[in-house]
Amino acid sequence: MKRRVRAPHISCVICSVLAVNISSAQVSSTTPTPSYPTKSMRILVGFAPGGGTDVTARLFAQKFSEAMGQTVLVENRAGAGGNIATDLTAKAVPDGYTLLMTVSSHAINVSLYRKLPYDPVKDFAPISVVAVAPNILTAHPSVPVASLRGLVTLAKAKPGEVSYGSPGSGTAQHLAMELFRSMAGIQLVHVPYNGGGPSTIAALGGQVPLLASSLPTALPHVRSGKLRALGVTSAQRSPLAPDLPTVTEAGGLPGYEATVWYGMLAPAATPMPIINKLNAEIERLLQLRDVQERLTTLGFEPHRNTPQEFAQLIKSDIVKWAKVVRESGAKVD
Repeated sequence: MKRRVRAPHISCVICSVLAVNISSAQVSSTTPTPSYPTKSMRILVGFAPGGGTDVTARLFAQKFSEAMGQTVLVENRAGAGGNIATDLTAKAVPDGYTLLMTVSSHAINVSLYRKLPYDPVKDFAPISVVAVAPNILTAHPSVPVASLRGLVTLAKAKPGEVSYGSPGSGTAQHLAMELFRSMAGIQLVHVPYNGGGPSTIAALGGQVPLLASSLPTALPHVRSGKLRALGVTSAQRSPLAPDLPTVTEAGGLPGYEATVWYGMLAPAATPMPIINKLNAEIERLLQLRDVQERLTTLGFEPHRNTPQEFAQLIKSDIVKWAKVVRESGAKVD
């Protein structure tokens, strides 16, 4: 008697095939594309060559090229506070071959400009912050205060009579000072200059009693005694000047923070495996001594976060600086 061999039930076969397909789809959605990149890449910069954003972009372009075996070009599309390059990135093909090195003004411009051609959140896929840079509040030696608490006392005694200089309306330094003014509950007069150089010269000459500037710009003058340091704007003391107190410490203002971050974005809808691969590469590069030394020389502190953390930072900064911009009346167009 022949034994009858039963064929597998067709529904079981279909289930097995579906399971394999689903498993493959899950792997492909989370595993980095092994062939990326297969051609040259470009990093757009919204500012002129030589500035902090440009130099940072060129550092990472060189390191990306060495690690990935592809040419990585930096394209400067300066103008409109970085908005030209940002808009080009938003409209680029989301394939990982067009990236943007941007700065914290990305989260500020939405409040400074009446209308932007892009959405700073929806049109981008955050990759990672690569560095942060604190600013510093300083005073000319002729100002009769030795601390931020003393400045607050002076400003309250002479409301609207104490002025400060900055590199320009809407700059990170201007808004850092406005955030301090708002949290301290004092009135200060803003004197905008056309860049960090002119504002520093004015402060050194005593034309303005107070100055908000980048830490690397002001630090040599603080060391020489030509300017008096009142506080750095980071949440913790900067490793670049660990002897200088933070605004929170010196001014008694818990929660104050006004650092500048530099970060990399991709167009929205860029595949997540590519975003994760770039994020992991940034994490690796920031552990290299030569990268750390280069960033420190620029006055930056190496910093990396996850794409999700970077996305949340952008959203929270938009809300934070919108209030400061509104209260200060800062506009650039």
